[in-house]
Amino acid sequence: MLNEVTQERAMNEHQYTFFGDHHALEALSQSGDRLEQLDKILDLAPLVALADKIWNDARPLKASCGRNRQSSEVMLRALLLKRFYNLSNEQTEYQLRDRLSFMRFARLGLGDKVPDSRTIWLYADTLAKNDGALRLFELLNEQLEQRGLMVKEGMMVDATIVEVPRQRNSREENKTIKEGKTPEAWKSQPRKLAQKDLDARWVKKNGQSHYGYKNHVKTGARTKLIKKFTVSEASEHDSQELPRLVDETDGSLHADSAYGGEPCARHLEKCGVANQVHEKGTRARALSEEQKRSNTEKSRIRARVEHPFAFMEKSLGGIYNRCIGMVRNAHEIGMMNLSYNLWRSVFLLRQTAK
Repeated sequence: MLNEVTQERAMNEHQYTFFGDHHALEALSQSGDRLEQLDKILDLAPLVALADKIWNDARPLKASCGRNRQSSEVMLRALLLKRFYNLSNEQTEYQLRDRLSFMRFARLGLGDKVPDSRTIWLYADTLAKNDGALRLFELLNEQLEQRGLMVKEGMMVDATIVEVPRQRNSREENKTIKEGKTPEAWKSQPRKLAQKDLDARWVKKNGQSHYGYKNHVKTGARTKLIKKFTVSEASEHDSQELPRLVDETDGSLHADSAYGGEPCARHLEKCGVANQVHEKGTRARALSEEQKRSNTEKSRIRARVEHPFAFMEKSLGGIYNRCIGMVRNAHEIGMMNLSYNLWRSVFLLRQTAK
């Protein structure tokens, strides 16, 4: 009898209550919940509205009966959490159930239905097929411009490799893929084909082989906000994307010697952009001392373009994706750039407030 009374008392002492939840969230706030800080400084409502429009345009309701949809408020915030911490769909679902800070950011209560991994995948896939990440990124930059963060400044460009799951193909299969074709044996195996990435490419950098895509960014030299980005296969040379990144609105451009070719120089001249690209020596013609000093001076600014990639690697869970195909990887890379700009703008606005 005594044991039963003791157990009942212990259960009552550990019951979840409204005030218990309130105190737990209050303690999180006092500890400096960065998700709450982002929510207070930035208005995500326009992004939610755009995501909702993309979703409804792509998947209109056909009947009033059936399973209720998750709100776009919850789903977009879940996708942001997924990218903030570079989680899989399954881990995103688990963390939404497990972490109070995730629940609060996603506008979920303890008794609310949490979107499962399949729903998270479907929502992301729908956005991916409708340029969702790019449209959200551009809308965010419009908001930042209205708040005075998109100032006129010199620009920097650079690219980083985004690794994806490596494919174990034969040489003949890889040769066929490089020719833009699908190996005949895969056509009769739709399940196998669904797991094959026909768009990613191998590239060698610093003696190491990488497989995946490239994230090309144009970044403000002062604010370090990403103004524009493009996505390509990993084997594409960095300079090939310069014409898609740089335009007449850019005053000057800092970049490493990978962008030092004649085609890039002609494009910058055509756009009226001051060329601050590093000069590159060759075996036949080494750099002079004056050119070396000039490159060192340019590096003081150009080095800042590495900061966004460092933040993605250290604070956004790493620069790699779990999906396959150009469409889905372009979406995930876009969400990564969007996430970086969100956190960078929070920092800039807090500095401005101080």
